[in-house]
Amino acid sequence: MSRNKAFLTAVLIFIGIGTARADTVFPPNLFGGPFSLTDERGNTVTNADFRGQFMLIYFGYTFCPDICPGDLSRLATALDSMPPENADRVQPIFITVDPERDTPDITGPYAAAFHPRFLGLSGAPDAVKQAVIAYRIHRAKVFPEGAAPDDYLVSHSPNAYLMGPDGGFLTLFPHDSDPSAIAAAITAYVQDASGS
Repeated sequence: MSRNKAFLTAVLIFIGIGTARADTVFPPNLFGGPFSLTDERGNTVTNADFRGQFMLIYFGYTFCPDICPGDLSRLATALDSMPPENADRVQPIFITVDPERDTPDITGPYAAAFHPRFLGLSGAPDAVKQAVIAYRIHRAKVFPEGAAPDDYLVSHSPNAYLMGPDGGFLTLFPHDSDPSAIAAAITAYVQDASGS
């Protein structure tokens, strides 16, 4: 696939009118960057903490009625189906797009409910905004008719991002990706990095 076609595919996914398979090739460094967020114990967690590991990052929110739970479940299934020696090299991370409601003490247990290795992160709105911008996440509050001011939904980009041991972007998995395809793609990247 040419770089131009790969870039166009990525842009179409970003604006929500395209599709991609788990093995789609994207330009390097299209997504990703520094973040500094907070875990449920109040510890500061940065992207640099995971150097040497793969990161599987999903952005969502705990009030999400169906898309986030479905995607997180598929990611958990993918991790469980991978050879343990490969899965252990991947840190799954859930980052909220709704820091006003999803405080760290809520986000952490929510993420862990889908898989014990999931790390849930939140933080101050500006800190979350930095991560959202780095990963080119679309997010917008949606207020159902007649809803209370704090009873809103959040429209957001439902992609999972695979980042390499150096922190660089490798690929993304769109909403509703098949767990077996996710597992196969991640395993291939991990084995390639291991030289096996």
